[in-house]
Amino acid sequence: MKKVSVIGSGFSGLAAATVLAGEGFDVTVLEKNATAGGRARKFEVHGFVFDMGPSWYWMPDVFEKYFNHFGKSTRDYYDLVRLDPSYRVWFGKNDLADVPSGIEGLCKLFDSLEAGSSRYLLRFLEEGKYKYETGINRLVYKPGLSLLELADAALLKGMFRLHVFQSMATYIRKFFREPRLIRLLEFPVLFLGATPERTPALYSLMNYADMALGTWYPMGGMYKIVEAMVQLANAQGVNFQLNNTVQRMEMNGSLATGVWSNDRRYNADYIVASADYHHVEQNLVPEKFRSYPEAYWQRRVMAPSALVFYLGVSKRVNNLRHHNLFFDEDFSAHAREIYETPQWPTAPQFYVCCPSKTDATVAPEGCENLFILIPVAPGLKDDEAQREKYFNMVMQRLEHLLGENISKHIVFKRSYAHQDFITDYHAFRGNAYGLANTLGQTAHLKPAIVSRKIKNLFYTGQLTVPGPGVPPSLISGQVVARELVRRHRVRN
Repeated sequence: MKKVSVIGSGFSGLAAATVLAGEGFDVTVLEKNATAGGRARKFEVHGFVFDMGPSWYWMPDVFEKYFNHFGKSTRDYYDLVRLDPSYRVWFGKNDLADVPSGIEGLCKLFDSLEAGSSRYLLRFLEEGKYKYETGINRLVYKPGLSLLELADAALLKGMFRLHVFQSMATYIRKFFREPRLIRLLEFPVLFLGATPERTPALYSLMNYADMALGTWYPMGGMYKIVEAMVQLANAQGVNFQLNNTVQRMEMNGSLATGVWSNDRRYNADYIVASADYHHVEQNLVPEKFRSYPEAYWQRRVMAPSALVFYLGVSKRVNNLRHHNLFFDEDFSAHAREIYETPQWPTAPQFYVCCPSKTDATVAPEGCENLFILIPVAPGLKDDEAQREKYFNMVMQRLEHLLGENISKHIVFKRSYAHQDFITDYHAFRGNAYGLANTLGQTAHLKPAIVSRKIKNLFYTGQLTVPGPGVPPSLISGQVVARELVRRHRVRN
């Protein structure tokens, strides 16, 4: 059996390891933290259970397809419920909208905000459906190694329907005039790595995923997905080595022969790096074998980082849903301060997740579990004073909009930002979401999944194809595993 060392156990690492083990490889996962999951870890304190990273469960078909590959279903591991409403959006004091989970309800919401707009919503979603089905079935499962991968007759025929060369901002305004609807439809791209004016309208596929396919939640929390993937990996024979920090890669000519982790050598015929791509290239790979110089990385456009607060609150909080978006300040100004003139935001948009509205197991009885996230530019100076400044800013706005005091009921508080992403995940510039999905960083224009100089080194995760987010990372692990298997079979 050929040995594979997988560095990191985020979604991409877990997927790659499990697929490879299922193909008969002897797979060892080396994880620097005490638990698997990468950015999707959890922690528990005082009866509160906090998901540390992802909180949105979109694209349920991607998860189902993954488990189906092994003859399983998500139902075998966790109870998935569809949220209704999907989320609540705050545009100002007493100005809010609940986004319903069905098309009929969505049409009524759109018509209430802009008369007659439901007709355009149906067309907008129909075009998004084509993009989603094309993107998921024809694009994102490709390895991104050559422009020729896009030379698909059906794909080329429908290229103009993908609106690759039109911006999201322009595209949305072709359908809608109401500012609140525009903000609602632009919000998913805030995490892609560019303003709506510079994001291809291809990504209206995310609006389709949001509104047509729905927002879901695995009871017990998002970490249930990690537990399911680890259980499946174990069943395939994957060996996990936790609390194992990889220190360097050893070479024999242009082949990597193994890695050193916690001063122990792990021999390997193949290595899959699911850890931060930049970190592996610049710190684990000998300099002459690096695919990209540091200057290359400094020119990359990154998706945002995040300032996160985990709060345990000793009372129930009114007027919150499971997911809550606060757009009571200028969306465009905040986006510019992330992408164009990177700085701490003047008046940030923010997001609040309150899973205890759905799941009684994540907070003590009568309490709420709050996760507050502010998207911010990567690479900023992160210190306790900045964190406290933004905590106070957000809490004042939150309490004003909700009309109740929360601060005096906080019994637990933890913050997480740039420096934590660097310490825990070696995240390049403290990013939270990986490489931006700009047109110049799409498909074969992203850092490659195969090392240019080391024949048996592969990369997976949010800094390579297909991009940031949980479903793309899950797909990335499968794509790199299948490319490794293909190359192994050609050589043997």
